[in-house]
Amino acid sequence: MIGWFRRRYLDLLGSIYVYNEHRGYTAIDRVLEAVRARAPEDAEFIAAIEKHRADERKHYLMFRRWFELRGVMPFAVDRTCGHIDRFVEIMFGSTIDGLNTVDLVARDDLFERLCRVIALTERRGYRQVDTLLKHPLVRGDKALIKIFRIIEKDEPSHWAPYEQWLRINGKRNPRWWEHAIDSFVHSELLFIKLPALFLTPRLTRSAAWADASEPRDVRVRPDQLLAAG
Repeated sequence: MIGWFRRRYLDLLGSIYVYNEHRGYTAIDRVLEAVRARAPEDAEFIAAIEKHRADERKHYLMFRRWFELRGVMPFAVDRTCGHIDRFVEIMFGSTIDGLNTVDLVARDDLFERLCRVIALTERRGYRQVDTLLKHPLVRGDKALIKIFRIIEKDEPSHWAPYEQWLRINGKRNPRWWEHAIDSFVHSELLFIKLPALFLTPRLTRSAAWADASEPRDVRVRPDQLLAAG
């Protein structure tokens, strides 16, 4: 019984991370499109976002490899389990895919809002990783600990460029209500959606990987990383 509980929890945890990391790097493609159009001369900002995108892809591939080594597919979770999805939907009244890139390019207020949402999401992710590294069910899996240690190291560079853009351009920091929305989205996932998924008797597993149609990045070798664990 304990073994089933642990496997179920880790399977769900990994599945939610697989979704969020994939959603992360594909959503950043839209941010990059906007930044390259808004400020093509800002090489430092563009490079920082490109690194953020590459890290999110790397994290996705590590979780993918974690499942592959165990011989199972992740559970098929959707945007209802995506932190950035829910945050954007509340803040913009639109899905990520529905965001108008032209408006993000033309309107400072929308791009400013997006930068705050991304920075808050990344800071939330860092705090969550710190919690998971201390979680007894997670600590029993050496490969997962290795993945979360890498995410812990990468994460601060993810919120930094967006906060720097806000500061350089004289934009405000997130207000209390934006922090409250971030906390609500996190609590909704942790205390409502995750328990509901855990108690659903017949969860469907994904039939294919989310990046199945994307070219493989040969520079990332999560197989070497996890094989040693």
